[in-house]
Amino acid sequence: MNIPSATLLAQSVLAGLFTGALYGLLGLGLSLSWGLLRQINLSHFALAFLGAYLTYELSSRFGMDPLLTLALIVPLFFVLGVGLHALLTRFRVSPFNSLLVTFGVTVIIEALIQYIWTADFRKLESTYAEHKLRLGPLFLPVPELITVGLGVGISFAVWLVLSRTDLGKAMRAAAQDAPIAAAFGVNQNALALMLSGLNAALAGVAGVCIALAYTMSPSQIYAWIGVVFAAVMLGGLGRPLGPLIAGCIIGVTEAVTMAVTAPSWAPLVSFSLLMAVLLVRPGRVS
Repeated sequence: MNIPSATLLAQSVLAGLFTGALYGLLGLGLSLSWGLLRQINLSHFALAFLGAYLTYELSSRFGMDPLLTLALIVPLFFVLGVGLHALLTRFRVSPFNSLLVTFGVTVIIEALIQYIWTADFRKLESTYAEHKLRLGPLFLPVPELITVGLGVGISFAVWLVLSRTDLGKAMRAAAQDAPIAAAFGVNQNALALMLSGLNAALAGVAGVCIALAYTMSPSQIYAWIGVVFAAVMLGGLGRPLGPLIAGCIIGVTEAVTMAVTAPSWAPLVSFSLLMAVLLVRPGRVS
């Protein structure tokens, strides 16, 4: 075991917060889909990487600013999310079967990405990646700061909508007791389509953040599933701020573990935390 310097430890904590913000942003749509729609949507991860590759394509080939690609990606993914939910609803897919169906959608999207962009690693070269802010001895990469800003801002915005507006209260009521909500005039189908579109749009936003900060490969879709699932379950289903907080805890713990021991120990962190919570407070993830 190595004893890192205070500077290395502080930089590791910052890196963990940056990564955790992306975990939270990726987990937000999954948490809402699982908690409010009772759909375990694995295609959320594939959509995020599709968004990352679209950002790469629009920026590298057409010269668009990566953040401006959100103007195209968000509405496109909203439509994709609405279409996927309509398909699942049309065939009355159960929550467990939604896991299987959306895994198939994930495989299809991965194959599509490989067909268009091949399996080679891709890295978006942007002006954002060239800039770093300095806070004493610590460095703050601009792409990661953008991820933190988007993750925190969107999570709080969704929390405000769900907790303080009539629309959010209607969504929560439909999730808790659909027949009673319908009796009070709540259009569950319309709200579900809207929420599904929002979840897919959130995946697109996460994809832009992935493109800004990470080297991309289609096979990496599956590498994110486990840790984001842990963040979602630790944060609580249907809770907008939960995945962000849990993701930051996991990210910081992973980063400190890598600094103190070795990178090979980092993947054990998220699942160890999840098992501890399940053992101590089994009702926490429901």
